[in-house]
Amino acid sequence: MKKIAVFPGSFDPITRGHESIILRAATLFDEIIIAIGKNAEKKHFFPLEDRMRWIEKVFEEYPNITVTNYKGLTVDFCQKVNARFILRGLRTSADFEFERSISQINKKIIPEIETIFLLTTPEYTALNSSIVRDIIFHGGDPGQFVPEAVRDDIR
Repeated sequence: MKKIAVFPGSFDPITRGHESIILRAATLFDEIIIAIGKNAEKKHFFPLEDRMRWIEKVFEEYPNITVTNYKGLTVDFCQKVNARFILRGLRTSADFEFERSISQINKKIIPEIETIFLLTTPEYTALNSSIVRDIIFHGGDPGQFVPEAVRDDIR
């Protein structure tokens, strides 16, 4: 059976931390689906189309990594695409507590789906999309915090 993992998130924008987790996980799974969740109640800084295009550009050399978007529960989306794994990156203990709760609820809903946690590498522990958005909003240069393939676009 093919090992398919879904890496859900808003990727608003994708960061070097996201890129690191995905590339490290690409050796563990046959396929990784980067899934941008649609939430009508959440206001995003970047349009969905841009976020999808940037992710496609970052991983264009990796045929086992794709990007899509979805609505609804992540576990339902996993079933739809035959994914048995949800991939999540952990930066801090606060991330762990938050992700653990979601993982346990997901396990109650669909017991066959496992959540796999990868720790961020130390240089990306403080990095998140909110910080990158704040840098951009205030006219700063986000270049060192986003993947090289999309630096010029995101600026």
